[in-house]
Amino acid sequence: MSGGTARHGPGTRRPLRVQRGGVRLQARDSGPAHAEAVVLLHGFPQDSTCWDAVLPFLQDAGLRTITVDQRGYGGSGGPPGIAPYRIEELAADVLAVVAAAGAARFHLVGHDWGGAVTWHLAAHHPDRVSTVTVLSTPHPAAYAWSLTHSLQPLLSWYTAAFQVPLLPEVVLAPALEPMLRATGLPAKAAHRYATRLARPSDLGPPLAWYRAAGRRMPWSGLGSTPPVHVPTTYLWGRHDPALGRAAAERTRHHVRGPYRFVAVDEGHWLPELCPAVVADAVIDRVTSTRT
Repeated sequence: MSGGTARHGPGTRRPLRVQRGGVRLQARDSGPAHAEAVVLLHGFPQDSTCWDAVLPFLQDAGLRTITVDQRGYGGSGGPPGIAPYRIEELAADVLAVVAAAGAARFHLVGHDWGGAVTWHLAAHHPDRVSTVTVLSTPHPAAYAWSLTHSLQPLLSWYTAAFQVPLLPEVVLAPALEPMLRATGLPAKAAHRYATRLARPSDLGPPLAWYRAAGRRMPWSGLGSTPPVHVPTTYLWGRHDPALGRAAAERTRHHVRGPYRFVAVDEGHWLPELCPAVVADAVIDRVTSTRT
């Protein structure tokens, strides 16, 4: 467990810059250089800074942390079009960053869209992934099931709205910061993310993630993601406005390895709202594999 009080910020960061398929990827490598590596993946509309309050706990526990600006966010490039944002491309980005860091195996943590990438990597590359800790995002097959067995389609209305070309960027750019604050994201973080995505053109790459997923219609196609066999912890906020209980509870049917489900009394933005709880879950999961 993390325990105690973490330092005020993450430790010294070693920048990682990787070129993959013409796309510039930026990551930050911190903590003990030769320790077990924990790779952390953000979601929409965040960037790698969403983990800043989590990292000190992990590093104080002796872990190396690699935070990635996923394509279309932060310091990473955002190629035009929709095809570059297919889940296979997003997962390959992570493997390229980890290879550049020299980590043969790694623990994986993902929130929101980062959680979707985490599920994919755990299912398809169990030889590389030691453990996973997923925040908010249910297993894709559980999410697909919930679309026909719960009120999840009402919660996910925006995913359909984002399929429309161009208009969502124009509407969302000026409204993003108040929208994020209304969903419970702390004001400082909401301002930081909205500032990075202040123009409609800035929002094109992040929204392409949704559009690439939308091309996998029908939504039940998400159910093709295989079960996960690596040790898994799944944290879900009881007050999450976008991801409901049905998919969260159904996720256990799609994990074959050791599994822990933690429902926390928070909303969607778990890295920013409860970093100590997140860190404890990651540390517990990592240490559970040690002999």
